[in-house]
Amino acid sequence: MTATKDKEPVLDEGRLQSLIGYRIAKARLATQTLFARHIGTPFSLRAVEYSLLMLLHANRVLTPKQLSRALALPGPNLTILMDRLQARGLIERVRSEVDRRSQQALLTAEGQALARQLDDLTPNVEQDLDGPLSRGELVMLAELLDKVANATRDRGGEAAESDD
Repeated sequence: MTATKDKEPVLDEGRLQSLIGYRIAKARLATQTLFARHIGTPFSLRAVEYSLLMLLHANRVLTPKQLSRALALPGPNLTILMDRLQARGLIERVRSEVDRRSQQALLTAEGQALARQLDDLTPNVEQDLDGPLSRGELVMLAELLDKVANATRDRGGEAAESDD
C-alpha cells in the first residue's frame, strides 16, 4: 500500500483482483444492498423468497422439483422456504389433478398481489444496478453470467446454501 498526503492509502487487492469469483462477490454485495433497500426490508423478503414468488408469478403452478431445480436448492431447503411462505399466506400447496401423488405450488391471492407489486417495482431496482452499463454491456453481462452458472451446473456443481 502506498499513501499520499491527506489521502487514504491505496488498497492493493493483489491476486484477488484477477479472480472472477472475487469480482462476482463484489458485484453481489451491490445487488444485495439494493435488494435489501428496495425489496428485502420493505417487504420482509429474502432474495430466494422473492425468486420463488416471481417464478410462481410467471408460471402460475410449479412442482417442488421444478422450483428446486430453478432455485438450485436442495429439496429439504426448498421445503423450509415453502413452509415459511405458506405460513405468511403467500403460497399454497395443492395436489396435482393429473397425478394425485404429486404436489404443486401456486400463489394465493395475497401472494399474487405481492408478486404484481414486486413485478412493478423490480425495473426501478434494476435501473439502480445497471445504470452505468450500456444496453450492449447488459446483454453481454447477462450472457456471461448465464455461461458461468450453466458451466458450473453442467459439471454437477451445486449451489452453496445461502441465507438469501
